[in-house]
Amino acid sequence: MHALVLPTHSRAVVLFAHGSGSSRHSPRNRMVAAELRTAGLGTLLMDLLSEREESQDALTGEHRFDIPLLGRRLVAAIDWLDGQPEARGLPVALFGASTGAAAALVAAAERPERVLTVVSRGGRPDLAGDALARVRASVLLIVGGRDREVLRLNEEAADMLRAPHSLHVVPGATHLFGERGALEEVARTAKEWCVERVRSVRSARKADERR
Repeated sequence: MHALVLPTHSRAVVLFAHGSGSSRHSPRNRMVAAELRTAGLGTLLMDLLSEREESQDALTGEHRFDIPLLGRRLVAAIDWLDGQPEARGLPVALFGASTGAAAALVAAAERPERVLTVVSRGGRPDLAGDALARVRASVLLIVGGRDREVLRLNEEAADMLRAPHSLHVVPGATHLFGERGALEEVARTAKEWCVERVRSVRSARKADERR
């Protein structure tokens, strides 16, 4: 199941990869998606697991850390977007939360020609393993300042990235960014980052056309 929303004259599509135990109905990701759409960015919120897999995972937790599986599902979603007339050719950004961030990085490594950038919210990029060093897209890591263990893991993962990257720490925020104004800062930071990446690509294309 998925929810694809494309504003008029969309400049890119942001594909969301939800974290463990979450779904396309995540209120946090839906809030971020709404903010991204104000900048002319399309959004695709989808479930990476089937209903049966979600039921199994709720009991056993067997799928939520299966990063290769989640990564393959994201790659399939990227390929699916290419088959949609209204989305074909638009740059693709990936927004991953928790374990979804690792899946996003794996997918970015597998589709370097399609993924423009990756944004991680409270993510576990360390779970992407060897894919970290193969990512060519720029990466933004957003972590809560009080989410100390995840912040440490993000710092270590950043050292393994060879692509351009930035670590944005939201002061006083915990893992779910439930503090006042924290999620709003996540959404604003992600929007500004994606818009700037799209702008850079457009500028480069115009420069090539003038040559």
